[in-house]
Amino acid sequence: MANVEKLSIALTPEMAAVVRQCVESGEYASSSEVIREALRDWKLKRSLQQNELAELRGLWQAGLASGPGHLADMNAIKAEARQRHLSQDTE
Repeated sequence: MANVEKLSIALTPEMAAVVRQCVESGEYASSSEVIREALRDWKLKRSLQQNELAELRGLWQAGLASGPGHLADMNAIKAEARQRHLSQDTE
């Protein structure tokens, strides 16, 4: 690695033990490799969460833009859902 910046991090004893074991088992050459892979996984997970959140916001906006619902209250919503469920079971 040509350009690296050294950081000092604090881990719980349990996390430090996991890092050490990964290196001792030969799965990783150094604790830095373990942390770098964990950060890459975290970045990917975070990116996926942000994409999912953006999709959810888009769906929310589409729902708002579609206008008011046709069911008046929760009982009507439940009745409609039961009816749909029953009609799917008979198909």
